[in-house]
Amino acid sequence: MSAAQNESRKRSKKRYGSGHHGKRWKGSRELEVGMEGILITCNMNERKCTAEAFNLLNEYAEQLYGPEKLQENAGSSSDEEEAEEEDVDVALKKEVAQLQASGTKQERRFQALDSGANNVIFIRTQNLESDKLVHHILSDLHTTKKKKSRVILRMLPVTGTCKAFQEDMVKYLTTFLEPWFKTPNCATYQIAFKARNSSHNKRDEIIKSIAGLVGKLNPKNKVDLTNPELTIIVEVIKAVCCISVVKDYTLYRKYNVQEVVKDDVPKPDVTAAKIDSNTTEKKEKDDAGETDKEKNKGEDNGDKNESEDKKEADNGEGVAE
Repeated sequence: MSAAQNESRKRSKKRYGSGHHGKRWKGSRELEVGMEGILITCNMNERKCTAEAFNLLNEYAEQLYGPEKLQENAGSSSDEEEAEEEDVDVALKKEVAQLQASGTKQERRFQALDSGANNVIFIRTQNLESDKLVHHILSDLHTTKKKKSRVILRMLPVTGTCKAFQEDMVKYLTTFLEPWFKTPNCATYQIAFKARNSSHNKRDEIIKSIAGLVGKLNPKNKVDLTNPELTIIVEVIKAVCCISVVKDYTLYRKYNVQEVVKDDVPKPDVTAAKIDSNTTEKKEKDDAGETDKEKNKGEDNGDKNESEDKKEADNGEGVAE
């Protein structure tokens, strides 16, 4: 291979970003073990979903925690005047410290990260409880029935993360679930498990192992798939397992912000329907009985008239003779 061809090949590699250039943001912009936040699913429009999520979260976070406070890194003029009077070395150290402070990135209340799955975004949270915030949002939407988003589907809080392997999950959940399920605490519960871009975890095995763990924490904990007090949410994305324990999962339509604003459809009263059915059936039977009685009465009257006519005929025949 000629030198010109080698040079051309090197250029093509640089041009198309081969090597480590494409991994520049990995680690700082992705969902990782140890993070807390909110998983938000959407319908084919992640950019708009992210914008809606920031608007919705900031609106309700200000209600619960007040406005977000950001530190001002710029030094004041009085500090500069004092620095002129100080020793040169001290002033220099202070200036370096101010430059370092201004260069450090401030942690915002909400930060959008790559979740590792399509149609799912992860909002990392700082200095707040994501489960309480999401419950507050859904509670208000359920009460007011006011639609505040177009593309957001579900909002699932993430209050704990671990590696997405069964042994790591069981080990982590052993202590994570204690505040809700360890004696003397107990509750009815269900497990909502979903895996994305992960094939090494089998749904039934994971659910069975978690249920066994909850049973060991307190035998009074019972599974309820209809209307449980608590729901253990387990969302696996690639190598990260996101976990939370939430209330009102069924009432708030599996934490779906589109469904929770819809009017509740009252369930039919099975007992009342059964009573009405029995009443109607009884009435029909009574009416049929009365009809049969009238029919039998008519037949009896007919037989009586027939016997009387026969008797009169016999008497007539006797008289005739």
